Amino acid sequence: MKSTVKKSQIIRGDAVAELRKFSSAVFDLTVFSPPYDQLRDYDGYTLDLHALGAELFRVTKDGGVVVMVIQDQTCDGKKTLTSFRTILDWCDNIGFGLFECNIYQKQGKDGAWWSKRFRVDHEYMPVFVKGGKPRHFDKTPVKIPSKHAGKVMHGGANRNKDGITVDSRRMTINPTKCPGTIWNYANGGDKVALKRQHPAAFPDKIPYDFIRVFTRKDDAVLDPMVGSGSTAVAAHLLGRKYIGIDISRAYCDLTVARIAAMQSNLAPGFKNAKPPPAISPETAPGAALRASVFDRAASNHQPATRHRNQPPHHHG
Repeated sequence: MKSTVKKSQIIRGDAVAELRKFSSAVFDLTVFSPPYDQLRDYDGYTLDLHALGAELFRVTKDGGVVVMVIQDQTCDGKKTLTSFRTILDWCDNIGFGLFECNIYQKQGKDGAWWSKRFRVDHEYMPVFVKGGKPRHFDKTPVKIPSKHAGKVMHGGANRNKDGITVDSRRMTINPTKCPGTIWNYANGGDKVALKRQHPAAFPDKIPYDFIRVFTRKDDAVLDPMVGSGSTAVAAHLLGRKYIGIDISRAYCDLTVARIAAMQSNLAPGFKNAKPPPAISPETAPGAALRASVFDRAASNHQPATRHRNQPPHHHG
């Protein structure tokens, strides 16, 4: 069994089966988005979120963190509640604690059928922790500018637990502040042509921010459903070791190609490759980048496809 992550790898295979090949307490952080509510057909493959959660708990270090990006399908006008059931299951039955539940706020426009519902402009990002507290937590890198930075204003009139309100006081507003639990990202903000070969990728900035908050340099980061490679790319840019797993050979190849060509708007001096490079793991400079594809799935499986007329879920 693999007791440490000595080099970064992209592995083709079933997530649960591949994680069982790792020793316990290997990873510092996991950031991923699972296929949920059967919104996507992975050539007959299904995902057991409970089994995945159990393996993630086992391979996570004490104080390590697992972040899931998830939403719920709407069926017959009602939400499936898959996200809530999964959070309760992972906490009540597997052993995780819920450190926080952040919100990924998306920008977009009304669809054709939103006249009958509120437009869904968010996804949940439950932040699970193994043990008491995260082994590393530093929100300084993700602080945002204060609207009234440098101004002297009255404030701080908070109410105590006993119901007494503390008098407001004069204070100088800091240049930056904590972003809170609602993180706003533009859906099309990445503008990476190669990444758009995946139909439902989330912004690279999501794993980039979580990696900066919950890990140090050379820590090990995992994405068990690597998709378009957002988590692996972010980990590579930040100097973390990473493992990415996907059942789709096409998405493994896509991730390696993005890393090889530094196709992320977060990369210094980023320029879109035109046309997007068709780099196979056999010809990409993957060794120099410590990224290679290990193919453990049957060779007859093809890239995943999306159900017709159903919205894609976000996936790496």
